[in-house]
Amino acid sequence: MASRRAPSTRATIHDVARVAGVSRGTVSRVLNAEAYVSDAARTAVEAAIVEVGYVRNTAARNLVTRRSRAVGLIVHEPHSLFLEDPNIGNILLGTNAALSEADYQLVSLVIDSDRDTQRVAEYLRGGFVDGVIIVSARAHDPIAAVVSAIGIPAAFVGHPADIEGIPYMGIDNRGAAHAITERLRATGRSTVGMIAAGLDRDSGQDRLAGFTAAMGSDFDPSLVAAVSHYSYAAGRDGMTELLQLAPHIDGVFASSDAIAAGAIDALRAAGRRVPEDVGIVGFDDSAWAIRTQPLLSTVHQPAAGLGRGAAESVLAQIRGQAVERTGTFLETHIVWRHSA
Repeated sequence: MASRRAPSTRATIHDVARVAGVSRGTVSRVLNAEAYVSDAARTAVEAAIVEVGYVRNTAARNLVTRRSRAVGLIVHEPHSLFLEDPNIGNILLGTNAALSEADYQLVSLVIDSDRDTQRVAEYLRGGFVDGVIIVSARAHDPIAAVVSAIGIPAAFVGHPADIEGIPYMGIDNRGAAHAITERLRATGRSTVGMIAAGLDRDSGQDRLAGFTAAMGSDFDPSLVAAVSHYSYAAGRDGMTELLQLAPHIDGVFASSDAIAAGAIDALRAAGRRVPEDVGIVGFDDSAWAIRTQPLLSTVHQPAAGLGRGAAESVLAQIRGQAVERTGTFLETHIVWRHSA
């Protein structure tokens, strides 16, 4: 069927009304899924939309409603880690699933420098998103402070200790680290160390605290290799450091699966067998855990569930609903494979 308008012009709601033979108000009610529209009128409008090629002008609608129908996901990690870490990817997928169901768009914002921080802060102040979710926020994080000051609907995955009044999704990092360290020790390991990452945020601090508590009087601070990121390279470097400090180390708790994968390769390069010579455990139960040889014993955390929960909290705030301004914790469990 030939179009009834010039091909170079954008179809409008008036074009749809004219072709459908109904009023502009009827077209508007159909577009907004409102009641009080007859089946015949709805069918005519839907056919006219296809015929004239009408596409709703979302930008104009947003100017009227003062809503962008977008939610920002801020990841405070290096660009390389954003691509490498499947845990972040699963948080993103869980977030996107919840937003998609509510017809909201996910906007990914990665902060890897002071310039990124300034740019993202101005973006948030400009009202380009209706809400924001922050992953990997640190204490004294300037972006977290901006979000708090603006008062935009927000939620954290994890919890910066110096920001209160914003909901957050989390897990019991301390308890999970304690449990898997005890399980590692129960395999008969006598010299157990840790590769600890993220010590500038709650997840890293709590995992170290759980390890320390599980070791009890056997805890040796010299057998903790502190690294900057939850990354493969950090795990390789941290394991190399531990081998230099304690050549006969026979157990390692790596604070993420990516770190554990790097540590296993460092052990292999040093001629140490896993698990015969060194037992190693990770944290996350991410894709890294089933890429290693042997397969990695680890803590499963529901990363997609954390992202979904944070998104649902932000959407509730956007709708004006009351939400708990505290933390919601999801369960974890140990997945025991062959690396220990």
